[in-house]
Amino acid sequence: MSLLELDRVNLSIGDTQILKNISFSIEASQCLGLVGESGSGKSLTALSIMRLLPRQSRLSGTINLAGDNLVGLTEPQLCNRRGNVMGMVFQEPMTALNPLKSIKAQISESLLLHSPLTRKEAEQKTKQLLERVGLPPARISPDRFPHQLSGGQRQRVVIAIAIAMHPALIIADEPTTALDVTSQAEILSLLRDLMAEEQSALMLISHDLAVVADMADSIAIMKEGRIVEQGPLPAAFDSLSHPYSLSLFDASTHRPARKKPALYSDDPVLKAQKPILVTRDVARDYPMPRQFPYIEKQWFRAVKHIDLTIHAGQSIGLVGESGCGKSTLARALLGLEAPQEGNITIGAHDPYSANRTDLLDVRKDIQIVFQDPNGSFNPRHKVGRSVAEPLHLYRHGLDKDEKNKRIADSLKQVGLDPDIAERYPHEFSGGERQRLAIARALITRPKIIIADEPVSALDVSIRAQILDLLTDLRDRLDLAYLFISHDLSVVRAITDEVLVMYRGSIIERGRTEDIFNKPKQAYTRTLINAAPDLHSTIKRRQAATRHQ
Repeated sequence: MSLLELDRVNLSIGDTQILKNISFSIEASQCLGLVGESGSGKSLTALSIMRLLPRQSRLSGTINLAGDNLVGLTEPQLCNRRGNVMGMVFQEPMTALNPLKSIKAQISESLLLHSPLTRKEAEQKTKQLLERVGLPPARISPDRFPHQLSGGQRQRVVIAIAIAMHPALIIADEPTTALDVTSQAEILSLLRDLMAEEQSALMLISHDLAVVADMADSIAIMKEGRIVEQGPLPAAFDSLSHPYSLSLFDASTHRPARKKPALYSDDPVLKAQKPILVTRDVARDYPMPRQFPYIEKQWFRAVKHIDLTIHAGQSIGLVGESGCGKSTLARALLGLEAPQEGNITIGAHDPYSANRTDLLDVRKDIQIVFQDPNGSFNPRHKVGRSVAEPLHLYRHGLDKDEKNKRIADSLKQVGLDPDIAERYPHEFSGGERQRLAIARALITRPKIIIADEPVSALDVSIRAQILDLLTDLRDRLDLAYLFISHDLSVVRAITDEVLVMYRGSIIERGRTEDIFNKPKQAYTRTLINAAPDLHSTIKRRQAATRHQ
């Protein structure tokens, strides 16, 4: 008998039906990968199992967990099952954790709620749980608060809470989405070990097919509240038949087609041209917090002696773990944080020594596309106003007709109708908002765009569309990109050259395919090996199946 079995589960919220006849099962010690785009119903399927739904929701069907139909249980009975029989790792650990409580207090809270332990015993158990998820108290103090931890460390704390009572079922909702590749590999390895040690079942929700192919024993693909395809892995990948499943698979391995050849820094023809961005020996320091006011101030060097040259039409990838200095370097290039050492030249000017007139020209030449399309727009402003925001960089201003023409041209360049300028950000999908962010970056007709994780918040099919758009704009407008990402598959798809950053230094640089096929540094090899690749994972699992 399956540990978890859903049979014809339907969910409606208000007058809208969200889930439609959902049926699947998970065996003990097995992993089911639930995949699909945003809005397909993955998270609400998980919340239906946990019975953490809005009051106006109506749930029907059967959710059988360890012999109990959860649909028919009362709230006190459900409280006894949550934590004890089923635990959930929520998507965003920063919002799942209470910012006002230490991690020790939050893990202990779960233990005190579901067990007869004393507070002292709960604190001792908390230390054991932290040790188990790779956060030994000797290295990470249990008295720290969530904001004092990295993203990967916060995710480990959430996992510790979920497994505190040794549940039979763990539901992990996008547990690695915001993590760099090495942190992602560590979290997936931790979940795999917990399944083996506890004989727990894992329901892994993800939009990343490569992660699911690496972790799951079976897969269920969701679209618009329905499961359109499911089956065991790796065999299911050979028998995909639904058009949506096939499009999802193709989008996961998509590489944009270029009309122009790649541009390499060692090309003599390119070397003869004037670069649009040059950095020489750039370093950036930050003051470290002092425990006592009489101790001399200490400085942390976040960026160490960076040399970088970018020509028109080039696409350069910048990769590395969280905290290695990628975003700090980007802020320095944008003129937002002055380096303590070295110099930066954009066009003919240094943004930190240029006069006001020249500085406006510099800022027109370099723009940024931010990671989160939701957070980069003012929700109270119409998108036309937001897209036009950089036009204040023009010294003598633009008249209303020219301004409206610029807005319309920018929207057309990213495939949007100019009429949408009168709408608000919440009226657009995530992919459309990212197109709007690109339109805003294009409105000053820049020479280089810094793209800081521009597709990490998007579904795979939308990601493929945005990568196609960026590639097309580069070919048509001769744009240069500095593409910052922790997703190595995206970097490989869109860049000519890659810079590998480690602890503030560029430790390796070269042509993209050379870096991926013949990395020289051990750290680069670690990054590449940690990133799951869909095709190679499927081949490896198929070979393992044949040899069984």
